[in-house]
Amino acid sequence: MKFTPLPLFRAYEIDLNLMEDERGFFARMYCDEEFANRHLNISWAQMNLSFNRKSGTIRGLHFQREPAADIKLVRCLRGSARDVIVDMRGTSRTFGQYCCVELNAGRRNAIYIPQGFAHGFQTLEDHTELQYFHSCAYAPEHEGGINPFDPKLGIDWNMKVSFISDRDRDLPMLSECSPL
Repeated sequence: MKFTPLPLFRAYEIDLNLMEDERGFFARMYCDEEFANRHLNISWAQMNLSFNRKSGTIRGLHFQREPAADIKLVRCLRGSARDVIVDMRGTSRTFGQYCCVELNAGRRNAIYIPQGFAHGFQTLEDHTELQYFHSCAYAPEHEGGINPFDPKLGIDWNMKVSFISDRDRDLPMLSECSPL
């Protein structure tokens, strides 16, 4: 695996090293040792799948507060998505900043999202599926979110929005949220 640091501290894009021959390829998608050597999470409590029918769908920006704050490892299994993370760590020099990674089933890349980040995505193709590993089980009483259209964040969603839930559209602005 190749770990590329993102502009927001402790976040990584992860690409696979493919071992290819005439049959196809083999690749390691996760390894405790490689993650531990980088001081990354190696304990996953929950795995989820997000299926999205239409390109342009936005989900997020969501986060979990303590004691259920979680680390995520997200990979696109089908289609592609513009994955967005926002630094919510109050002590971080990059608080309130965002970065994007295009997750693509053909590339088989992933994003490692540290604790203290809001996360969301926009699908770039119909029938896109994303797989999430979570370090903590979902706890609705500790859930929060930021409005994906917050003008102070200025996220470039890259394409017209085809669908967003009322719940996500009505999330508060970053200035209305306490840092994590």
